[in-house]
Order: sequence, then C-alpha cells, then structure tokens
Amino acid sequence: MKIVVLDGYGLNPDDLSWEEMRALGELTVYDRTAPAELLERSAGAEVLITNKTVITAEDMAALPALKYIGVLATGYNIVDIQAAKARGIIVTNIPAYSTASVAQMVFAHILNITQQVQHHSEEVHKGRWANNKDFCFWDTPLMELREKKIGLVGLGNTGYTTARVAIGFGMQVYALTSKSHFQLPPEIKKMDLDQLFSECDIISLHCPLTPETREMVNARRLGMMKPTAILINTGRGPLINEQDLADALNNGKIYAAGVDVLSTEPPCADNPLLTAKNCYITPHIAWATIEARERLMNIAISNLQAYIAGKPENIVNK
Repeated sequence: MKIVVLDGYGLNPDDLSWEEMRALGELTVYDRTAPAELLERSAGAEVLITNKTVITAEDMAALPALKYIGVLATGYNIVDIQAAKARGIIVTNIPAYSTASVAQMVFAHILNITQQVQHHSEEVHKGRWANNKDFCFWDTPLMELREKKIGLVGLGNTGYTTARVAIGFGMQVYALTSKSHFQLPPEIKKMDLDQLFSECDIISLHCPLTPETREMVNARRLGMMKPTAILINTGRGPLINEQDLADALNNGKIYAAGVDVLSTEPPCADNPLLTAKNCYITPHIAWATIEARERLMNIAISNLQAYIAGKPENIVNK
C-alpha cells in the first residue's frame, strides 16, 4: 500500500518519528507540496495524508487508486468531502488532540496582556531596572483576573477546558452555548452573544467557522465592548473582521487583543493587525506543543490502522 504524506513538516519538523506509519506501507513524506506537484507525487497512492494541502474533486478524479485521505488536523475544509464520499474515499480527521494546549495558549495571551510580561522583560533587558531609583517599576496598567468576567463564544472541548482554567483563577465564567442551564456546572452561566460582548472583561472565541460565524466580531460588536476589554482568538482567523478590530484597537474602543490565528496564513504584509495598537500575535502555534503533536501523530496512525483493519474511525464524510 502506497502512503504519501503531502506536508509533514508542520506536524513533524524532525522531532517526532514516522516509523510507526512507515510500518503500515510504502511511505513517502514530503515537507510541503505545491498544488502543481500534488498529482505527480500522489500518483498510485491508496493513502494521502495532508495537513494544509488542498485536495479537490478534480484531484480525486485524477487519482483512481486513492481510497483514504487522513487530515492531520481537526478541521477538514481543505478536502472536498462530498466529492470524496461520492467516490467512496474515506476522509478522517484528528479530534480533540490539542484541547489542553489551546486552552493554555488562551491564558498565555491573557496573562501577557494583563501582566505585560513581554513589555517589562524587554524594558529590563534595555537596562531600565538596573538604572531605576526604586526596587521595581511598571509603566502600563496591570490587571488581576480574580472576579473578572470572561465570555466564551462556544463551549466545546476547548471552550470547556478554558472555562475550567478561568474558574481556577477565580474568574466569573459566561458562555454562548447550545447546552441548557441544567447541563452546565454551576460555575458557568449562559449568556447570549451581544450580552457577552457588552458585559465581559475578556472575550475568547471557541466556535467553528461557518457562514453564520464568519466575521461575527465586527465593528458593531466591538462597539459594545468595554474600553478596558480584551479579545482572544485561538479559533479561526475569519471569525474576526480584521480591519474593524484594528480600528477598535487604534481608536481605544477596546484595550487589547491576543490572536493565534489570522484570516490568511501566513498573513499578507498589509494585514491591519500587524500594525494595530496593543495587538499581540502568535503564528498559529497553540496546537503545536510537543505533547499535542505526539497525540496528533498517534491518532493519525491509529486512524490509518483502523482503516487497514476495515473498521475506520473518525470519519468526517459518512
């Protein structure tokens, strides 16, 4: 069985091993695959493994041996799953592998913003503390999280894990969720979306990207937020209208934003958030802890083993 990994570098930049997958067939791993290279590299493959490389209906039509596509992520919009279903091609994903790591990144951004860790470390290394008259200094507002209101837009695995961390900090936790009051622990209260934006000190996005949620964070909702409010996005970049967020930050409508995702990745050089005031950006690394990537690799191998055994798991195009 021929197995081709189209873009393995994101998952494994040489700190993990492909050997368990190699034991399942004739494995070829490419760091990256351009669209023009896909058909040549995939010719004769029964199995394609992809992270961000798009596989279209036309690609599938040109690959008659293809029977299985394993997506190395939870989201699978890079694959035309309806075309795959029509051709009897199984498509699988990797669920819930990075929940703890993403929740950790939410609070990495929150703590960096509220304690201004990056800024004060940079000032110390410039010599400012060594030349200070007092035993300490700070030149930005510092905020305690206890009793602050955090609003979670979505309460799936990651949203719920983020809620538990927030509760540990003594925060008041509110969520937009389809769950009823009776399904929630007493520490988590339901709120509608506009109420979250108008009442909470911190908003964190944890919902999927759909036509309804695309650019849900726009000028109208940003205008509801407190001038001291913080917006966090570790979900999907297009949940936010980036120009509207940049305007809100630059005009002091909200205090700060921490984002791990952007509308296009890598971003265009003229993305307005790159120059926005108090906008802290990490390059889509919430998922990328060594522990999360090890889980991802193990689930990818398990998915492929289940397919070979005739009992496929984590199918997204049933």
